[in-house]
Amino acid sequence: MNSATEWQTTLPEFLLEAEMLLAKSEECLNHLHLIRDDSDAIDCMKNSLIKLAEKADSLALQAISEFSRHIQYLIANAASPVQLHDQALDALHACLTLLAWQLELIDTRTGELGMDDSEQVTLLATVTLQIPQKNFSYQPQQRLRQISN
Repeated sequence: MNSATEWQTTLPEFLLEAEMLLAKSEECLNHLHLIRDDSDAIDCMKNSLIKLAEKADSLALQAISEFSRHIQYLIANAASPVQLHDQALDALHACLTLLAWQLELIDTRTGELGMDDSEQVTLLATVTLQIPQKNFSYQPQQRLRQISN
């Protein structure tokens, strides 16, 4: 948990940076709808998600940092990035939408994000189904539950 003084100074800056990183990820995703195998757009989205995770870590926003890292991992671990079909891109869009919604739910006094991880788990499972993975042993549901305990 962060102190109230810390939140008053750092949270607005974090939220602004997080919104910009999510907007950048959305731009990359929109580009992938047009050019499915654009490695620059894929790298841009992965980098934006990692930066978001790092920024969230610095404020101890574990739910946001871990979710961002999981999404990035699933993109990075794709068996074949050119297989990003409409359903895969839609699943990634749903993840970015949830991240944006979670940012709005951060308690500005305590920095806590009071929520369960069920929607994150469901979306990660959907992305895993839509984007075949190189490493089949990765199971986001178990990993998120380990983190939240």
